[in-house]
Amino acid sequence: MIMRLRKKNLLGAAAVLVALTSATVAALDKMPRAWAHHTRGHGAQEPIAQAAPSRLAIVLPGRGDSTNLQIKANAIAQFLSREIGMPVDATVADETAAVEALRANRADVAFLSSRPALKAEQLANSRLYLAEVRPNYSGRYTYRSVFVVPSNSSLPSGSTPQTLQQLRGKRMAFTSPTSGSGFIFPVGELVKLQLVPNRDRLNGFFGQVSYGNNYSGALQAVLRGQADVAAVSEYALKPPYITEEEGRKLRVLYAINNVPAHGVAIDDDVPVAMRERIINAMLKLNEPANNQLLRDLYNSTELVKIDHTRHLQPMREALQRAGIEL
Repeated sequence: MIMRLRKKNLLGAAAVLVALTSATVAALDKMPRAWAHHTRGHGAQEPIAQAAPSRLAIVLPGRGDSTNLQIKANAIAQFLSREIGMPVDATVADETAAVEALRANRADVAFLSSRPALKAEQLANSRLYLAEVRPNYSGRYTYRSVFVVPSNSSLPSGSTPQTLQQLRGKRMAFTSPTSGSGFIFPVGELVKLQLVPNRDRLNGFFGQVSYGNNYSGALQAVLRGQADVAAVSEYALKPPYITEEEGRKLRVLYAINNVPAHGVAIDDDVPVAMRERIINAMLKLNEPANNQLLRDLYNSTELVKIDHTRHLQPMREALQRAGIEL
């Protein structure tokens, strides 16, 4: 059921999040350290020689469409271990814990979405080197954030400011306050078009603002008549998020391009030569003999090299427009 934004609910959710994240970080603390030379704050570095790396630690966050992830992560770890020639430890954790593990030198590699990738850059000087390609991404390694309405809605679809202006007074269901395509990019677009001043003034434009907690929840709010419009990723309009039949009852009202795809971040502690070995090993997952491992993990079909700054720039801009800090 869709969740209304209430102070008590937010405080309760925050407490649960802190508890879960703390538990995950505790588990990550047990992972062997590969190499570490950062001083406090992960900024200045001690002028000491790096010990020869003995293990690689990789973190893989769960996603809404991922199942049996630890088993699949172990398979990726085994593959990378063979290719790199050293033990690889794979841990499943949420993205907050993954970023903290990079900062604390408890992880060397992590699969991250764009906002956590920016946070990892800020805290750990980690950078994205690879991005995921999916067949349901309209931009190959970028995708669209979409406003979705019932297929029989009287609101006409379009790509002009007027298309979003007609949402004034409507009931809006965002995915969650932390979702890139389900909140940050939509709010950034509304600010860019001067329909709202920032994320804190959404109620002055919409008649009601609610959060579905995930893509399925936001879309179900529209399907059940609890909201007039939802904001989600373009790929959420198909299974496993909703059924094919439910998808036929919805249509895209307005789309925002260039949401950065998830990618592979590598910490700056990792020596350059080892980083290249990791990247080359990851790229071998694109080969037919190995590709099923990648597809099983997150339904991606390919990994491609990207420029960290250029790839994440749309997220930086959306965050700035919406007035959201990392």
